[in-house]
Amino acid sequence: MMQSSPQATTDPASFLKPLDPGRVNTMDPQELHYWCQELGCNEELLIQVVDEVGQHVAAVRERLLSSR
Repeated sequence: MMQSSPQATTDPASFLKPLDPGRVNTMDPQELHYWCQELGCNEELLIQVVDEVGQHVAAVRERLLSSR
């Protein structure tokens, strides 16, 4: 009998890596989910911050950290 690995039961989107790891793409639902997990925020806040500072991950991360 084969046991399932822990990865088999987790959300597949958690393993997605963005096509451009330097940019936050809020237009792609899977990448949006990835960046919310990676940056520890919800979709609404992430979209707002990207609208304010642009898609560059460093700028988004800096703004999120300064707002906490």
